[in-house]
Amino acid sequence: MAAEPAAAAAGGRGAPLPGRCGYFVERKKRFCKMIPAEGKRFCGEHGQQEEENDRKRIPCPLDPKHTVYEDQLQKHLKKCNSRAKPKPAYFVQDINAGLTDATEVPEEQQLPISSLSKEELEDLIRKLKKASKGIKPILKDQMLSHQALQEALNDPKNGESAFKHLKQQASILGYMEKLHLLGPGRCFIEFGAGRGKLSHWVDIAVQDAENVHFLLVERATTRFKVDGKHRKRDYIFERLQVDIQHLCLNKIPILEKEKLPVVGIGKHLCGVATDLALRCLIESYATQCNEINEEPSPKRFRSDKTDIAFNSSADKRSGKNVTENWKPVAGIVIALCCHHRCQWKHYVGQEFFRTVGLGPVEFNYFQRMSSWATCGMRETITEASTIDAKSKDHSSDTEDHEQAPNRIECSLDSLQGLLTVEERKQIGHLCKLLIDHGRIRYLQQRGYNAELQYYTDSTVSLENVLLTAKPSQCSVLQPTM
Repeated sequence: MAAEPAAAAAGGRGAPLPGRCGYFVERKKRFCKMIPAEGKRFCGEHGQQEEENDRKRIPCPLDPKHTVYEDQLQKHLKKCNSRAKPKPAYFVQDINAGLTDATEVPEEQQLPISSLSKEELEDLIRKLKKASKGIKPILKDQMLSHQALQEALNDPKNGESAFKHLKQQASILGYMEKLHLLGPGRCFIEFGAGRGKLSHWVDIAVQDAENVHFLLVERATTRFKVDGKHRKRDYIFERLQVDIQHLCLNKIPILEKEKLPVVGIGKHLCGVATDLALRCLIESYATQCNEINEEPSPKRFRSDKTDIAFNSSADKRSGKNVTENWKPVAGIVIALCCHHRCQWKHYVGQEFFRTVGLGPVEFNYFQRMSSWATCGMRETITEASTIDAKSKDHSSDTEDHEQAPNRIECSLDSLQGLLTVEERKQIGHLCKLLIDHGRIRYLQQRGYNAELQYYTDSTVSLENVLLTAKPSQCSVLQPTM
């Protein structure tokens, strides 16, 4: 047996192995085994322990999670990964934020629903039902599919979770095909793209089309992205890491150069992101395109029966889309989600709310009550025996973003005597419908045919409402103000 190192350190710890770091790792009860630089006692990881150099390490001012030698601070700041990076040309501060209402309820005054008295809650529900009277219901029995996903849908290797996502993506593509949005000469913009799976399937669906581009908007860094697999000669996949609130589409080089009509898409675009995306498309992009291209042209406002979706012909395939029928936004197809994350200051339906006698106070409550639609069925202590196993499975199979984070609004123990589980669920759906109808009215006032429909079954996803919009045949470029 090899002899142990003869030298002994204070405290009976022994000595580090020859040529290895002299730092004792308390957690592992042994010396570090890393090899230090020549002439050094400690490795780079434990260099701050090196007494002979007497160099002080301080937290990085850009990110205190890591430290830096004080005498190398200025050099480090120039290359630190947490340094402020130059903003891209398409970053325009708060361009899609909308106007903040002066009467918005301050956050410290936003009382929880459980604090309301019985009379206050009943009055709030009466306002909700009155405002919702006459609203067109969500279209039903509209679950579509698309050939591009048939092979994946029939692949037994896909598990239950993957199968549910595929069914939703297939239905979204089915709606895009129904609206004649899957064609050449356009740019698909996926908001809240994540890994980019929706764009992946759109790419497969339009693989024979010419002059097609994809912009994937996601503010967070994403792992396992699929868009990198689709970089072809005639297809451009570009990922934009930016908050939708600051995204100016007109300053993106491909849209500046090509003047392509855009198709806004999204799968489960959470709360406020939907409002920011609508404003990004309808106000930021469409309005500015109208101003840039506003030239005297007797043909520009001529109404004809040609489908504005560019279905065929050599001109439509060429990518030269500034024509008499050209619309900056060819269509919008967004699966809605997480209404409890909406914010009044960004909400595009403020005008509609005011017309029905509502404001930021009611919106503040309705957006939180909307979570009852997806968690109102969750069993309570007194109602556990009345909920069957199917309902329990239904609730547990939902995706993470479908689970409302504010559990106090879901359980509402103090209100159990006032509202049953089913009543809370119905009120939650009514809140979602009212918020979404404000978005529909916003689009209609700006010359779009907009609808809400159930695009998949609730057993596949509790968040199963799809917003679709397409320019009216007779509408002009400028929005109705």
